[in-house]
Amino acid sequence: MIDQESQITAFLAGSPHAVIGASRDRGKYGNKVLRAYMQQNRSVYPVHPRETDVEGLVAYPDLGSIPAEVHGVSVITPPALGESIVEQAATRGIQHIWFQPGAESDAAVARAKQLGMSVIANGPCILVTLRYHE
Repeated sequence: MIDQESQITAFLAGSPHAVIGASRDRGKYGNKVLRAYMQQNRSVYPVHPRETDVEGLVAYPDLGSIPAEVHGVSVITPPALGESIVEQAATRGIQHIWFQPGAESDAAVARAKQLGMSVIANGPCILVTLRYHE
C-alpha cells in the first residue's frame, strides 16, 4: 500500500486535472480549488453540470465531455455523487482521484480502490498542499 505522501506526489506529477464541482462563486471550495491549480499555472478543467465557464475557463458538464486526457480528478461535491464520479473517471481511464474533505463517501472510496485507482480521501485538502491564497 502506497503512503499518502507518495499518492499526493503522483497525483500532482501529472497533468491536466479536472475539478468536479467547480463553481463561479468565489466563496465556494469548488472555485478555490480551481483557482489553486491556476495559481500554480497547472492545466485544469472545471466540471459543473450547469456552468459554461468558470474563472474564464470553459466548463464541462461531466468528465466525459472534456476533450483531452485527464491525469487526476479533484472532487468537491456532495458525497452522494462520489460513486458516479468514480465510474466516470474509470470510464476515462483516470487513475488518480482526490476527494476533498467532506466530499468523500465510504462507498465511493471503496469503489475507486476496487477499480485500482490511487485515492486520496479523509485527509489533507489540496488547498493546503498547493498553498492556495486569496
